[in-house]
Amino acid sequence: MTDLGLPKQILACLFDLDGVITRTAVVHAAAWKRTFDDFLRERDGDGFRPFDDGDYAAYVDGMPRADGVRSFLASRGIELPEGTPDDPPDKATVHGLGNRKNQLLLDMIRTDGVEAYEGTLRYIEAVRARGLRTAVVSSSANCLDVLRSVGAEALFDVRVDGVVAAERRLPGKPRPDTFLAAAKDLGVTPSEAAVFEDALAGMDAGRSGHFGYVVGVDRVGQSDALRAHGADIVVRDLDELGERA
Repeated sequence: MTDLGLPKQILACLFDLDGVITRTAVVHAAAWKRTFDDFLRERDGDGFRPFDDGDYAAYVDGMPRADGVRSFLASRGIELPEGTPDDPPDKATVHGLGNRKNQLLLDMIRTDGVEAYEGTLRYIEAVRARGLRTAVVSSSANCLDVLRSVGAEALFDVRVDGVVAAERRLPGKPRPDTFLAAAKDLGVTPSEAAVFEDALAGMDAGRSGHFGYVVGVDRVGQSDALRAHGADIVVRDLDELGERA
């Protein structure tokens, strides 16, 4: 292992955004909860079963927005029309619900701002100082704006986010395609790249993509689940990787 806590063959690092680089995973979870609870209350009345943390981890965390809507609704036996990506937030379609969540998320970010995990930023700077290449791989269509808001845009050689994935027609996590695209853009093979993720869907993507190292970042006490889904190592903060080297 190197002093970065990575296998020696690793030449590039692929970082998820929400929950790894920025403290936005909790904001996403809150926006999803409000979106689904409002929808379920309108559909089922006050006796509805609320969206909870387990639903977030199992069905939406790390996934593209529309996939998250489909996944959660399927878990409750609910089907909605697909609609179109420009559906208004009050329309009862897959895309309408997704747009309602995104509107809530942006409102929360504008109100409360975004914070970065300083341990992650220090680690990325150390990675780049050693000559490794870096990419941000996120399902979020707001990735670039969030990176700019915390001054982290220049820390990445490549960005594969929700916008890029849509342009290239790449399926999102838990499929490995966005991570594979980032590795290719950086000029490395999957076995030469490390994946850094906090979501179970991201772990699945790292494992199925046969990446050289998969780092689970446990922000919410799910280390066992991260390991079960393919993490080679689990840390609470990326600063720990250098300490373990």
